[in-house]
Amino acid sequence: MPGRPELAVLARRRPIGLRLGVLSLVPVAAIGFVWWLGARPSHSFDAFRTPSTPESKHRLSAVGQWDGEPLVGRLRSVHVAAAFATLDGSLLAARASQHASWVMVALLAATGTVLLLCLVLVTVVPGIDRTDSSPRVDALFRALRTLTCGLTMLVIVHIVISPAPWPRVGALPGYSAIVAWLFVSQTVLVASLAALVIWRRGGGQGRSPLRALGAPVCITIAAELAVAFSAELVYRVADLLDRDGTTADSLETSPSLAYKWAIFGFFLAMVAALLVAGLVTKLTRPGRRRAARAIVAADFPHAPPSAAGRLRRVEQAVARARFTERLEPLAVGYACLAAIGLSTSVLGLLQLLPGDVAQRYVGVPEGMVDFLIGSGSYLIAAVVLGLVIGGIFAYRTAGFRRYVGVLWDLGTFWPRAAHPFAPPCYAERAVPELAKRVCYLVEQGHGVLLAGHSHGSVLLAATVLQLPTRVTDRVALLTYGSPLNRLYSRLFPAYTDDPALREIGERVGWRWLNLWRDTDPIGGWIFAPHRPGEAQRLTGPAAMVDRRLTDPEGVVPAPSDSVPPPILGHWPCESQEAFTEAERDLTARLRRDHPARD
Repeated sequence: MPGRPELAVLARRRPIGLRLGVLSLVPVAAIGFVWWLGARPSHSFDAFRTPSTPESKHRLSAVGQWDGEPLVGRLRSVHVAAAFATLDGSLLAARASQHASWVMVALLAATGTVLLLCLVLVTVVPGIDRTDSSPRVDALFRALRTLTCGLTMLVIVHIVISPAPWPRVGALPGYSAIVAWLFVSQTVLVASLAALVIWRRGGGQGRSPLRALGAPVCITIAAELAVAFSAELVYRVADLLDRDGTTADSLETSPSLAYKWAIFGFFLAMVAALLVAGLVTKLTRPGRRRAARAIVAADFPHAPPSAAGRLRRVEQAVARARFTERLEPLAVGYACLAAIGLSTSVLGLLQLLPGDVAQRYVGVPEGMVDFLIGSGSYLIAAVVLGLVIGGIFAYRTAGFRRYVGVLWDLGTFWPRAAHPFAPPCYAERAVPELAKRVCYLVEQGHGVLLAGHSHGSVLLAATVLQLPTRVTDRVALLTYGSPLNRLYSRLFPAYTDDPALREIGERVGWRWLNLWRDTDPIGGWIFAPHRPGEAQRLTGPAAMVDRRLTDPEGVVPAPSDSVPPPILGHWPCESQEAFTEAERDLTARLRRDHPARD
């Protein structure tokens, strides 16, 4: 490559096998890096365990109860083996189209066997789900991973030294089909998962099946983003390797059709989702504003005319917070659009171009489709840039960091058994440590008041479900800004449904208070909102758990201040008098229920 000495090894005069061998080291390094990242946190996050006997039948009580490292290690070995085998299959498929030998047959058979073993181990063999360490089972998975690494080395060496000629014109044989089938298989898997979730627990108790689709929605969106980012990366690398566009006597650097369809599908899904979100926002705004106006009017009935501007800002905050209830159907809708976008990769198997299909069946000019694909490429780049900027703002802006932290906590709360390359689950260490500390304090004769804000309340819920009865009799619970009902019971009802929440209350003798605000877009009430003017339908001890806080505390400046109280939203409330009153109330209940030991 003239003027580009750093890419001399990829020059057209070099053998194609050598160039493929060198380029294959890039995905090998990427797999190794992800492998290293997945294994590194186990030393600090999976090492701490407190042996305990299950105290609850609800699934939330299992968080932190077992050592996840053996299971995660087996899954990691299978994923690494499958990744290397996929790379091997891509190289061997290209080589087998032009050359056949007993070495090629043996390598293809070995690669196919590895992929089949990975599928069987994940879906059929029950030993992979064992939470205890088994030397024989663990050795089997490690052996599969090690053998696959050795197989990859043999495949690369064979590709480099194979003397058979390569085709001089055209894309890498078989690569487009492999990529398309990978994308299609992901679509089939996420659709199967969604169907299974809806069939097993989607409805129930008259609730919408949308309340159970948290996991399929997250997986679908993650898969679509991964495919879109991969497609954009492939296109940018292709531009880097073929700036002059002269590929007459070399392999074409133009990406496969599956990547083009992936970018096209991503762009259409994003545009459709944004249009729907804008439409829903506009259509629901009057209703949300009316509800917010009624809430603010009940909270500040004697506000002076000079506070009209402040009242409008409070109404806007309440209306924005109530939009959280609309995010669930919007997320499900976007996941459906993303799945449809992924499924369009099957058209790449038929060698159909997006422009040809759009012009033939929709009447859209081919040039317009190419423009949309280019726009999709820029949109993906904008998403990546937005993530980078968001990370910078998360460090520099406290308010923005709080919302990023909520999303991060939501994603890292669940055990890493969901995926071995996921970030470490902080709950697997925090819950056992907290349970051990509570048990120690109770054994010393103390009553324990547990207070948790935001996702801290979810940690407390899992902890209470794990504590024995002799301990929970001496425990009170104070939650504020809690997403237990508003987010978790909607997205993951198998873990935080109403029976699980009621069992938490029963375990602590209903010494439980939950503080929440109408301006909070994340936290909310657990059992009953207790808004002014609304009829009280819930009875029993659960009706006394929630306490609604007026936010802000006033719309005019206090006599000692020059500005009105701030709108707190999701911010903690430890400095408010309501929090202190709740502490006193729960402490008094503990002393009343157990006076002899205080």
